[in-house]
Amino acid sequence: MKIHGVFYVAAGLAVLSGCSSLPSVGPNYEEPAAELPDAWHQAVQEDFESGNPDLETWWTTFNDPTLNALIARASTNNLDLKTAAARIEQAAALRGVSASQWWPELTAGAGASAFQTTEAKTASGQSRDGELYDASLSMAWELDLWGRVRRSVESADATLQARVENYRDILVVLYADIAFNYINVRTLQERIYFAENNLKAQRETLQLTQNRFDSGLVPALDVSQSRLNFSRTESVIPPLRQELVVAINRLSVLVGEMPYALEQVLQERKPIPVIPEDVVVGVPAELLRQRPDIRRAERELAAQHALIGATKAELYPTLYLPGTLAVETTGGDLFSGANTFYSFGPQIRWNIFSGRRIRSQVDAEEAGTQAALYTYEQTLLLALEEVEGSMSAYAYEKDRIESLEVASSAAEKSVELVTELYTSGLTDFQNVLNTERDLLEQQDALALSKGLVSANLVRLYKSLGGGWAIPEENAQ
Repeated sequence: MKIHGVFYVAAGLAVLSGCSSLPSVGPNYEEPAAELPDAWHQAVQEDFESGNPDLETWWTTFNDPTLNALIARASTNNLDLKTAAARIEQAAALRGVSASQWWPELTAGAGASAFQTTEAKTASGQSRDGELYDASLSMAWELDLWGRVRRSVESADATLQARVENYRDILVVLYADIAFNYINVRTLQERIYFAENNLKAQRETLQLTQNRFDSGLVPALDVSQSRLNFSRTESVIPPLRQELVVAINRLSVLVGEMPYALEQVLQERKPIPVIPEDVVVGVPAELLRQRPDIRRAERELAAQHALIGATKAELYPTLYLPGTLAVETTGGDLFSGANTFYSFGPQIRWNIFSGRRIRSQVDAEEAGTQAALYTYEQTLLLALEEVEGSMSAYAYEKDRIESLEVASSAAEKSVELVTELYTSGLTDFQNVLNTERDLLEQQDALALSKGLVSANLVRLYKSLGGGWAIPEENAQ
């Protein structure tokens, strides 16, 4: 065949391989259907309103400027976010590696060398020396007739999208963690405040019992019991302060700074973030759009699915377009036509027998796809479970707060009354002791409950996937 015929055949194959309408081997991906309930559990629906919740900046519903500022700092400084962003860049670069296989590889080379032959190797029986110059341009192009490259790029695209969803998932988790720890800081400060107030009151009670003992009005037992109660309350405070240090350190690291960096910012006691009057939740189907971990699992499934076709393509012949253009001379004009030679033409390679290596690899990719599907389905179930659990925890803790507020007020009033009765000698000290213990217990439980209901609301926003904006093209 003349060179023109070879060229036309090769050019035709190249055009054919670049045709996007060519079918690719392996199954085409279809997003799995998800069976989701139409509504959340009805037992706690009265605590929530239906609608379209604004989840992108859910933390602003607490109306706490300090919390807003901490999340803003974390969005630019947190190292986990920076790591996830770097992973996106890495996936984008690897996608470029896969896509580069669509194009031919061109390699250029040049060289210059001096040589000398022996007398035995020349016809004249005399040695010969000289210089050799050469230059070449080589090409290698795999024609993607069966879609191996197309499937590889498809997998790389899905992997890149999964990395983006991973970044969004880290946003969701990070903002929730900041809110959890911030609420914990304010809760601990509230508990320390109640403990110190009770300690102050119990110090006065201890002085009262000591004075009455000195006057011979009460036995020494009253003084010992009062001192026991005072010391017990005093021992509660150091562990709370230690927990506060840990919580502040955790917040400092979450915003990407050194431990203790936020000590000055958070040292002043402020109220526990107050929950909003109305909490709006969407429907279960919204989780598919809003939760990044579900979106990531679906993209990982798509990436794995594409590898089936990329591997199956190795069962078919691989067509190449190799070519070389070179010049070589020992003197004179290097680029003279007489010094030029070339080779060009299609080549085929086919793995006729590989001991079932390729088919076993296909089986492995199919099994991996099935595993990725199960992972996606499990992620969806866990998301539904998390939302239902967060909703019920939030609703029932709100009910608990109402009872604790009544109990705390009653305990405070009881301490006032029993102290008056004891001072008047109308009751024994055991009643004073019991009511003071009850007051500390109820106030501490109330502070914990206030923090817990706010934390449960954070868990709800987190379980709904709050903390990032749905792209416009997906927000239909």
